[in-house]
Parts: sequence; structure tokens; C-alpha cells
Amino acid sequence: MSDPEASEDLDGQVRRLDPERWLSSRFISDPQARADVIAIYAFDHELGRAPKVASNPLLGEIRLTWWREMLDEAYGGGAVRHHPTALALAAAIARRSLPRGPLETMIDARYRELDPAPMNLADAQEWAEGTGGGAAQAAALALDPAADVGKAREAGKAWAVGRLMATAGMEGPAAQAALAEALAKAQGLSVAAFPAAAHATLARQRARGRRPSDLESRLRLFWAVARGRL
Repeated sequence: MSDPEASEDLDGQVRRLDPERWLSSRFISDPQARADVIAIYAFDHELGRAPKVASNPLLGEIRLTWWREMLDEAYGGGAVRHHPTALALAAAIARRSLPRGPLETMIDARYRELDPAPMNLADAQEWAEGTGGGAAQAAALALDPAADVGKAREAGKAWAVGRLMATAGMEGPAAQAALAEALAKAQGLSVAAFPAAAHATLARQRARGRRPSDLESRLRLFWAVARGRL
């Protein structure tokens, strides 16, 4: 059984640190399914912290290995280390029968951030697919086991690409084309799985060099969900 207080704490954390995906999760009507998706986003946040808080690449690798070992525990059926995100993710894995692949991909993608060399366009797209794409794939499967994971992955990739616009090799017409291609491939997700991808619609504004306000984000997300199109 999940701990309501822990779930509430994670929800608040994701709301503060990841407002766009948090807003998308508000369109998940079932509270338990919403909490399970929030656990996936909290996991992604922890992975993103690993390269940033480590003083050198080796310590970053150790932090990422810690989360890989946490997956070993969750999928091995044993006790999971006592960490709010780890416990919530393990519960979501068990409840939704989530496959390990997308979660592993999210870990693997973060190793690129330990490399000080600047990303080129190909690197940035691979990173976006592994991070945002892996999270969207896992979230879509939590909401709809029959979801088209390819479409979900492309939606998450588009959202991550939008966040990288004008940085890390994501500049110029080639970057715009990469975003447009990902969004085109993401169309057609099931109604149940759509909240796992809705935030990708906000990537277009970031690609134009602006970040939508909270009100604009809410309106754009509502319109995307109402139409079922990004």
C-alpha cells in the first residue's frame, strides 16, 4: 500500500521542479495512476541530479549505479532501499507491471551528462530520447498497457528537445526539423495514455525562444488534451 504523505511530498516536489509534466499529470483522473506517473517523473529528477551534484564523473557514475541497483531490488522482489522516490517507483513498477527497459534507458542517457564535451545535434537527440522519451514511455505504459510506446517516446523526446533549444547543439534549422519530426511521429496516442505526452505541445513555444507562462501552459495543455493532438 502506498503512503499518502510520501505521495503528496513527491507530488509537491515534481510540481516545483517539473511544472510542465506536473501540469500534464493533472489530466490523469485516477489518483493512484497519477501518483504512479509522478513517481516516474521524480525518478527522472533524481537521475538528472546525479551529474549535477557530483564533484567529478566517478561520483556521478556512483549515483547512477545506486539507482540501477534500486531497479535490481524492485524487479528482484526484495526490499527496496528507503528513499521516497525509490519506494514510490517500486510500488508503481509492481502495480503497473512496468517493463524495466524504459527506466534503464533513462539511467543510461544520463551518463552523457558526465562527459564534459559539448553535445552535437545527434548527441542531443539521443539524450532527449533517452531522458524525456524514456520517462514518457514508462508513464504511458503506467496509464495504458496497450499504449503505442513509440509515439510516447517521440512525444517525450520532443519535450526534451524543446528544453534544449538554443543550447547543447540544438540550434538552427536542423534542430527545428528534429523537433517537428518528433512531434509528427508522436501524434495518435490513446486517450488514456495522452497525459503522459501532453506536455510535448509546450515544446513549440520553447523552440521559438520563449517559455509560456503558467496560465498559457495550462490553456495549451487543456486544448491539446481536448483535441487529443500535440
